[in-house]
Amino acid sequence: MARLAKRPRWLTALLALAGGAGITLSLAPFDLLPFALLGPALLYWLQRHQNSRAAFFTGWAFGTGFWGAGVSWVYVSIHTYGNASVALAGLLTALFVIALGLLFALQGWCFAKLAAPARQRWLVFSLVWVGFEWLRSWLLTGFPWLLLGYVWLDTPLQAWAPIGGVWLLSLLTLLLATGLVRLLVDRKPLALLPGVLMAALSVVLPASWSQPRDAEALDVALIQPNIPQLAKWQPDNLQRILQHQISLSLPFADADLIVWPETAIPATFDRAAPIMTPFLDLLDARGTALISGFPFAEADPSHPRGQRFHNSIGVFSAGQDLYHKQRLVPFGEYVPFEDQLRGLIAFFDLPMSSFSLPTQDTAPLKLGNKSIAPAVCYEIAYPELVRSLARDSDILLTVSNDTWFGRSIAPDQHLQLARMRALENGRWLIRGTNNGLTAFVRPDGSIAAQAPVDQATQLRHTVVPMSGLTPWQRFGLWPVTLLGLLLGLLAYWRPGQRHSLKYHGTTA
Repeated sequence: MARLAKRPRWLTALLALAGGAGITLSLAPFDLLPFALLGPALLYWLQRHQNSRAAFFTGWAFGTGFWGAGVSWVYVSIHTYGNASVALAGLLTALFVIALGLLFALQGWCFAKLAAPARQRWLVFSLVWVGFEWLRSWLLTGFPWLLLGYVWLDTPLQAWAPIGGVWLLSLLTLLLATGLVRLLVDRKPLALLPGVLMAALSVVLPASWSQPRDAEALDVALIQPNIPQLAKWQPDNLQRILQHQISLSLPFADADLIVWPETAIPATFDRAAPIMTPFLDLLDARGTALISGFPFAEADPSHPRGQRFHNSIGVFSAGQDLYHKQRLVPFGEYVPFEDQLRGLIAFFDLPMSSFSLPTQDTAPLKLGNKSIAPAVCYEIAYPELVRSLARDSDILLTVSNDTWFGRSIAPDQHLQLARMRALENGRWLIRGTNNGLTAFVRPDGSIAAQAPVDQATQLRHTVVPMSGLTPWQRFGLWPVTLLGLLLGLLAYWRPGQRHSLKYHGTTA
């Protein structure tokens, strides 16, 4: 304790900053798994004897490093495609990172408060961390990025994902990380028992919870058009863009399904129809479905502009169906405090940044006798949203336009979390993007096929409709919640403590 008290505050902050930043190395594209244990272990070691005020600022430093390294790609969107200067883009990115870092600050404060009466602080630390990961999935529309559980993809421990989702894997990570601190620093080897037991049990868990449905497999072609972002929304380019995508698609007119990426039709369909109708007629005649992202305009007299725009996915041939995006990206698809911020800088006036949420719940897409759970762009990051759609679906589909992030680490992170959704729900996942990473993902989360990045290309593969529900689909958060309650009771349990009741000076 004396050594801890003498440690300079700047050194604590620096260690926390480095520990938070290091977690990025455990995720895609680096996949250096030990950093997923080192970061939380370091934060626990720093905070375990701190008061709530000190833990708040240590958590803030950790969160600043965590988000500063993990979502550094935000700078690319603001500077390259938001027309902001280097200085302004750097400032806005820094403010974004510092604001997100406050979540880890509050997490540290809660840990210090809750751990004070606890006998097993390491368990409290683990549970508070997972609780804040869940909080990040819905607070202010949510930003469930960089969850620790993603690091266990492609390892035997991923077998827990279909049972309790990514959050159960996050809890496993934290039990191992804090248990290591208890072992190496406090010489308490039993603290590793919960994490080691879960890791050991993973080898006897079922390899699959779903099975091929009694339906024909789908022959699917993904079109990756590689349209430059700065040219995408210029009206004069509409015909050229659509003809380019049609040309890439025509060799696959014999497939069951052709998929174009998010907003591949960069206009409302009434404007695109004259160009696309001959192509759609051809697909209809051959029984080939086209699914594409596009902006959908809906009349709404109550709206200031008289209509609402949705970021949508449509079935345009061999059927007809529609899905509207339910989780919008702040500043990318809508502008908070719009009246105050519009026109202030170019970043607040990005093309198609006036999307609206759907006014009613949307269901999976229907394609003949098959049901497809759709997710537009970063909606695939929301475990519970995807679960709610996947329960009634045979296949998962996500379309995206990761061109916004250039050659940063964001597309790799995005594919990683999409793979986790396939694993959690036991479904094939089809992922179509503008410039990569376009891929087909098996129900076990492994990649079946992937297109090269930054090329106009196509990718074809057979996708099998699946049936059967994983425990995650059946029970959602209940498995990790019940385990958390059990660990919470263990954290505050004091064996051998005698209680007495006193009545009028006598002990009962």
